[in-house]
Amino acid sequence: MNNSGKNFAVWVIVALVLVLLFNMFEGGKKTVKPSQIPYSEFLKLVETDKINDVSMVGRNIIGHLDDGSKFKTYTPPNDPTLIEKLSSHNIVINAAPEEEPVSPLLGLFLNWLPMLLFIGIWIFFMRQMQGGRGGALGFGKSKAKLLTEKQGRVTFKDVAGVDEAKEELEEVVEYLKNPIKFQRLGGKIPKGVLLVGPPGTGKTLIARAVAGEAKVPFFTISGSDFVEMFVGVGASRVRDMFEQGKKNAPCIIFVDEIDAVGRHRGAGLGGGNDEREQTLNQLLVEMDGFETNEGVILIAATNRPDVLDPALLRPGRFDRQVVVPNPDILGREKILKVHMKKVPLAPDVKARVIARGTPGFSGADLANIVNEAALLAARKGKKNVSMAEFEESKDKVMMGSERKSMIMTEEEKEKTAYHEAGHALVMLNAKGHEPLHKVTIIPRGRALGVTMWLPERDKLAHTFNELNAQLASLFGGRIAEEIIYGKDNITTGAGNDIQQATNLARRMVKEFGFSDKLGPLRYESNQEEVFLGHSVSQQTNISDETAKMIDLEIKRLVVNGETNARKIISANIKDLHIIAKGLLEYETLTADDINLLLKGKKPKRPKDDDDKFKESTEKQINKTKSKQKPLGSVPLTAKNIS
Repeated sequence: MNNSGKNFAVWVIVALVLVLLFNMFEGGKKTVKPSQIPYSEFLKLVETDKINDVSMVGRNIIGHLDDGSKFKTYTPPNDPTLIEKLSSHNIVINAAPEEEPVSPLLGLFLNWLPMLLFIGIWIFFMRQMQGGRGGALGFGKSKAKLLTEKQGRVTFKDVAGVDEAKEELEEVVEYLKNPIKFQRLGGKIPKGVLLVGPPGTGKTLIARAVAGEAKVPFFTISGSDFVEMFVGVGASRVRDMFEQGKKNAPCIIFVDEIDAVGRHRGAGLGGGNDEREQTLNQLLVEMDGFETNEGVILIAATNRPDVLDPALLRPGRFDRQVVVPNPDILGREKILKVHMKKVPLAPDVKARVIARGTPGFSGADLANIVNEAALLAARKGKKNVSMAEFEESKDKVMMGSERKSMIMTEEEKEKTAYHEAGHALVMLNAKGHEPLHKVTIIPRGRALGVTMWLPERDKLAHTFNELNAQLASLFGGRIAEEIIYGKDNITTGAGNDIQQATNLARRMVKEFGFSDKLGPLRYESNQEEVFLGHSVSQQTNISDETAKMIDLEIKRLVVNGETNARKIISANIKDLHIIAKGLLEYETLTADDINLLLKGKKPKRPKDDDDKFKESTEKQINKTKSKQKPLGSVPLTAKNIS
């Protein structure tokens, strides 16, 4: 029997049970039916005063006797004395118009209407709980979606910036295309491939590219789709998912965010009866239950490999872990070019320049920059996207949107300018600090002003001098306010700077070993996420004396950074005033603008669209005027002026 036949049989059984229950409830109600009596007997009862009341509906009479019993009779036509007889014996008379006859079908429908409504509501909620899949027997079915070439095929050409990951997955593609090549030599392709990397690096895109290159079906499902409120449903969906995969082999099953179902067992409440753990157990069994020659390859993605169960990562299940990191400058350039293919570009756009200014950005961040630039160009009514839109888009993504509607007093604006100028001045003069990029006093996000620095290249490690220089630059704004306005007039604008400086100093002491007194020891435990009140890792035990020493060392580093900032600003107080005045005049300054200001030159400001329009209009008017004849010979009209 197929699924439709099973579903039909189930619904028939459910309907029969409901009818039986309805009849039982209806049969259980005790209703007293009136007894039918002849009209002559009715008259005798009236004469003997044994009737209390009557209800007359047309020619039907229903009433009650003295003993409470109910009777029913039918009056003959043309009996005008009946009402007088009833009234003379003080019998209560009720009258109503004769009801129109109701069809049997309508009466049956009205009687069954409440039950039909109940059945409809019950079916609606059942379908909602099942996600609308498969009817009554589809509750434990897999929610995996099948993607084919018709839904947009993705290949390795659409993936950039992760060359190492593509190389490791190319043999999976080759196996799906020609499995005999590997089986001839006794080789086995990995059953499972785990893609590990930060969010937005393109793990899902890589998995789709593998399926697109191999031209095989691609099943995609999220780890959270397995977990339900009913115990055993997740395990059933895992079984159904692998059954679908075997029917469509060779194919790829992609499980996104597998940490939602593959967390370390024993870390939650409920023990072995927990729904999530039962689902994980079923997943482990299914991965052991199929062989690579069946043509089913499981690819999973996560950004939290540290919380996965060890049994899931052992050889024979997820044999291979492919790291998908944030791209370097070359990778970012390739990613930008992939996304820029869909956007009309101006001749001045250079992907390499944008890539240099976006260190640490993921593929999703770069795609967002291209999209924001296209939206900005469309808002301005341009036909293509220029470098100016990309710079503005980059600033928006990195620093937040400009809050031009925010009203600031002149005093607040001046204090913000000196605050940001202090940051910029320390960045320019602190030894080992990364190059200054841009300073603005236009409120962005939650900040009144922003000072940015960008590394010249992608950095994998930082020196002690570089971190000390960052500590000094973080206190540049606070020290500038103190020197210009006095200690009593320092604002709360440095609150976030102090927080960042404290966190950086704490990591220098507890993680990086940059303390001579504490030595090269790690005093920070692994920061693993707490799951249902239980932490996977044990906290590091630190004595009170050591904790006190750690606090003193953190304070020493922070105070040393503040001292260095004070020395730099005090020695370059003139430059501080120059930068602050430049910010008050231009609101936003790049590193090149600041260097020009410090040399006594005005920064070169790019002309916006309004300036270009005014300039072209003025040129056109001047050109027209030069061709005009004297006013006396030609009448002055609007046509001549234009």
